Amino acid sequence: MAEYTLAHVGINGANPEEARKAAELFCTLFGFTAKEGNSSIFAGSGIEVMKEPYKGTHGHIAIGTLNVAAAQAELEAKGFTFDPSTAKYLSDGTLNAIYLTDEICGFAVHLVGKK
Repeated sequence: MAEYTLAHVGINGANPEEARKAAELFCTLFGFTAKEGNSSIFAGSGIEVMKEPYKGTHGHIAIGTLNVAAAQAELEAKGFTFDPSTAKYLSDGTLNAIYLTDEICGFAVHLVGKK
């Protein structure tokens, strides 16, 4: 059986400016360090603010696991489905991320490989 941990929570910002303000607020509140990427800004390692709305009505929840493909197979055996268009792979071909098809309370959920 796969082991799962909360990797991060993603919040959909309306635009880059709103995302930057939200990330800075989390950093000011809790002493996190901001790390800006192409599509999002992380506040620490647990909060990702998207620069524009992405998956999920409100955002997404990333669940970390050591083997994404095995976790996907385990969850599919339980009847859950995944959106293959969201699959992301490492350079060696290993599946590293994939979103479930359905949202939970307005949040998309994806598996992500733990490093």
